[in-house]
This record gives sequence, C-alpha cells and structure tokens, in this order.
Amino acid sequence: MQEITALLQDPAAWIALITLVVMEVVLGIDNLVFISILTNKLPPEQRESARRIGIGLALIMRLALLGTVAWIVKLTAPVFEAFGHGFSWKDIILIAGGLFLVWKATKEIHHNVDPQEEGEDFIASSRNGTFAAAIGQILLLDLVFSVDSIITAVGMTEHLPIMVAAVIIAVTVMLVAATPLANFIEKNPTIVMLALGFLLMIGTTLIADGMGFHVPKGYVYAAMAFSGLVEGLNMLARRKRQAERAAKKLH
Repeated sequence: MQEITALLQDPAAWIALITLVVMEVVLGIDNLVFISILTNKLPPEQRESARRIGIGLALIMRLALLGTVAWIVKLTAPVFEAFGHGFSWKDIILIAGGLFLVWKATKEIHHNVDPQEEGEDFIASSRNGTFAAAIGQILLLDLVFSVDSIITAVGMTEHLPIMVAAVIIAVTVMLVAATPLANFIEKNPTIVMLALGFLLMIGTTLIADGMGFHVPKGYVYAAMAFSGLVEGLNMLARRKRQAERAAKKLH
C-alpha cells in the first residue's frame, strides 16, 4: 500500500503510466484488427460475445503473465543458435505467431477474392464449431501479442502496479473500440482487404523480429496510417459519386 501511495505522488510514475498505456494501445491495434475480422465471420448474435470473451481472455492472460515477470524476462535468453542468430523463446513465439497471421490473412484474402470456396474454410465449415474456433484463434494471437506487450512493459518500468494499471486501461480501451471497429470494417468491404493487408505486414514484421531483424514500429504504423488515409479519401470520393448519381436520378 505504501508503494502505491508513493507512486501516486511521483510525477515520473504518472509519465511512465501514460507512456505505457499509449504503447499498449498501439500494440493492441494489431490484435484488435484480427479480432474484428475474425468475429465478423460469426453469426450476428455471437459477435459481441466473442469479442468480449476474446478481449477478456487477453486481459486475464496479460495479468497472469505479469505475475510471472521474472520468468517472462528469461524468455529473451537464447535457447539455441542458427544462421548466426541466437533464438530465444520470445523469438520462437513471434515467428510462430507471424506465420499464423500470414497464413490466416492469405486464406482470408483468397476467400474474399473467391467466396465460392467458403465451405472449405475451417472457421466457417461448421456452425457448431465456429464460436469455439474463433475464440481459440483469438486466444492464440492473444498469447503472441501478450508476450510482446509484457516484455515491452518490463523494458519501460520496473514497477508492477504501473504495468498492471496500464494493461487494464489498454484492454478496456480495446473492449470499448472493438465493436465500432468491427462494424466499420463490416460496412466497408474495401476496408477488409486493407485490414488483411495490414495483418500480412504485421505477420511479416513479427517473423522478421523473431529472426533478429528489428523493424521499427513507427514505420509499420506510418504505412498503416497512410494506407488508411488513402482509403478514407477513396471512400469520400465514392460517396460523392453516389450522391451525384442519386441527385441525377431525382432530376
């Protein structure tokens, strides 16, 4: 209790909290895009529950990992060496998660281009298993992003209460933003392809990080922001053309 009181009175602690919350929210964008695309494939009555369960499990997982910070830090220690690079458990998790994202995004892009093969998608193949399969995949990616998130938090502050507060705030923001983002993606089909392109890029970045080639996050998010801006302009142009066509029909 005394430690928490001291942190509340320390301006440096508040700066660390705000910085860490921003970092956690930014890192959570990748997870949120994946959850939005995945849950939009579910029946409408199941989507909200899937998002809440998926993000709730992400919170539980991150808080549980925070309780094992000493163990998490050891994940960065090399366990074997190949191609002149020492691979740690963190690297292995990032590579596996990146490969999964690349595979999933590629499969979803193929499905959007050729929807005739929807029956072959293991997520949509059985309505009885859809919800469980979606939660399972969300949980898998939660693990990858949670490990990366916790290691980032450990590198920014040594105070566990600050880490816990930042994680709770960031996941709460994700929970609030999940449904509006998912609805926006569903109402704008072109955004789906853009988001899948983001997932491909994020997956490739995770693989590169795991292989020892660090890609600054700023470059990745700058590219995503620029692509989003271009698509936003395209959406405005399409709406203007639709309005003009509607006006011509009235006359």
